[in-house]
Amino acid sequence: MAVFNPFLPSFLADPYPAYAALRAGEPVHYSPALQAWVLTGYEECERALRDHAAFSSDPRTARGPLAAALERQRSGFPLAGTPTVLNSDPPAHARLRGLLNRAFTPRAIESLGPRIEGIAASLLADAGGGAAGGRFDLVGGFARPLPIIVIAELLGAPAEDRGRFREWSAAIARATNVLNPPPVLDAAREAAAALAAYMGGIVAQRRRAPGADLMSALLAAEEDGERLSRDELIAFSILLLLAGHETTTSLIANGALALAGHSEQAARLRADPALLPAAVEELLRYDGGVQGVVRFARRPAALAGRAIGEGDALLAMIGAANRDPRQFGDPDALDLAREPNRHLAFGRGVHFCLGAPLARLEGRIAFAALLGRFPRLRVAAGGAERGGTLLLRGLERLELET
Repeated sequence: MAVFNPFLPSFLADPYPAYAALRAGEPVHYSPALQAWVLTGYEECERALRDHAAFSSDPRTARGPLAAALERQRSGFPLAGTPTVLNSDPPAHARLRGLLNRAFTPRAIESLGPRIEGIAASLLADAGGGAAGGRFDLVGGFARPLPIIVIAELLGAPAEDRGRFREWSAAIARATNVLNPPPVLDAAREAAAALAAYMGGIVAQRRRAPGADLMSALLAAEEDGERLSRDELIAFSILLLLAGHETTTSLIANGALALAGHSEQAARLRADPALLPAAVEELLRYDGGVQGVVRFARRPAALAGRAIGEGDALLAMIGAANRDPRQFGDPDALDLAREPNRHLAFGRGVHFCLGAPLARLEGRIAFAALLGRFPRLRVAAGGAERGGTLLLRGLERLELET
């Protein structure tokens, strides 16, 4: 019988052996502790992500004891009933996505390149300067502030408020387990309420005096006579902060740790910067920040011979799917030139990540800057400290020798 215990410290440190064992023995496994089906195969995860008619993103479609637990967790959160592109299904999702796409365009994102390069260079300018033992904490000094600065500027928030954004994002991210203890939920609710109030002020300011930021563009976005409501704008801002900050921080930190552990691949990338786009894709596949997403069965279904009941929750563990040997040759090897590389780090189908172009751009710029700043990416002794949750995998600290 397959056993899955994500509460072990060894799982937090390295979940991939546990994924491999589960995938080999029972790729669709019911976990009584999580009250959910755990999917670890590529084919099964891709279907759960792509088939929105069978598998919903809306937690209100859950049934049974888990539904009651999820409802208790949602209670007290601001805008809990406001749909977002993350927790809605078509047609509501199509309306939101269409409006957001009006402002959040690939061209608009690509135009941020020079500014992001400037932020990266500024953060790394004094890396390790004066630090005891010649160490530089990549997470605190680079991977965490870079996306926070980018998102704060996108939303039109002043520079002095970036620290508050970081604190709010961290508190909300800690509540991304399927079921969370009350202190974690209380802190997340408090952070979400403070962030919602703050973004309400930004929305009001931009209505009075539009600027050149994303919030102003979202306010102006219109499709078929539809516009985003105030609550929808605030809910998207909260989602953007969490999804755009925590995941990109993990991409940079997890990717730097992977490169430090594979010096031959880091040297390959230094010698051929044209590999950067492919390298970002491989680093996302190899140890991505988003390890899993939640779906709910709209109706009875079958996956890998297992009967899924209506309203059942499914954890599509894309971190496991991205190491499936049925899809990727030598999946536990880091190959920055891997081709093809149809990883699931950004999802599939209608819910494919809206922020993927921004994450890819920040990743390319961040890794180019890191390789330019550090002749060798070498982790200091005892310098890596894991953090994260079942669904979000990251690092609290990553000290590089300077």
